[in-house]
Amino acid sequence: MEWTDEGIVLGVRRHGETSAIAEIMTRDHGRHLGLVRGGRSRRMRPVLQPGNSVQANWRARLDAHLGAFQLEATTMRAALLMENPLGLHVAQMLAAHLRLLPERDPHSQLYAATGIVLDSLDDQLMCGELLVRFEMALLDDLGFGLDLSTCAATGTTANLTYVSPKSGRAVSGEAGRAFHDRMLPLPAYLIDRRQSHPDRESLAQGFELTGYFLDRDVFHPRGISVTESRAAVISRVADVSD
Repeated sequence: MEWTDEGIVLGVRRHGETSAIAEIMTRDHGRHLGLVRGGRSRRMRPVLQPGNSVQANWRARLDAHLGAFQLEATTMRAALLMENPLGLHVAQMLAAHLRLLPERDPHSQLYAATGIVLDSLDDQLMCGELLVRFEMALLDDLGFGLDLSTCAATGTTANLTYVSPKSGRAVSGEAGRAFHDRMLPLPAYLIDRRQSHPDRESLAQGFELTGYFLDRDVFHPRGISVTESRAAVISRVADVSD
């Protein structure tokens, strides 16, 4: 068995004296592990840093085996991630989210979104918006997507202001007014891409929305906690007290 694909390094762990096991999110083969012989060498250590993009060749005798990677760097982001106060937190958050997906299950849109987010760190508000959209896409790929197209109560597409915490569907301002204290706010940028980039308050609302459904439908049922890096990212990009 053999394939070649592009990917982004999510993590790496030591294996023996000289090798390493790399975890890579690939475009067409999903999140994949593989042995990198000589992965702890001076030449390979800079390549096997989270956030770097690589060209990966994977080979194994059987598909079910761990297999071995041969990797060539295509975009070296790691140094820039370490220089940016947000960088490592974002890389860790993305890796933790991608680990919620089944191993070797292709998710090409999330793969593409990962690279876009990692290349957006110079603009914190844009990075925050992309992360909210990433979490929306993650929920969708996990089978818990939100329906923000029409009001759950009236069917209207106008003035969608809330999201029902029960159904995950949008609710108009009129229909939800009597229950506003039980509803989740729906930031306008999530339903209309023509909206200008969100401010910190609406970013915080977006993270509140995705966080609620991630916790209810994904983290809690699996008995796991949200990664600490998510809170660190939110405190930087969506802290309205700044």
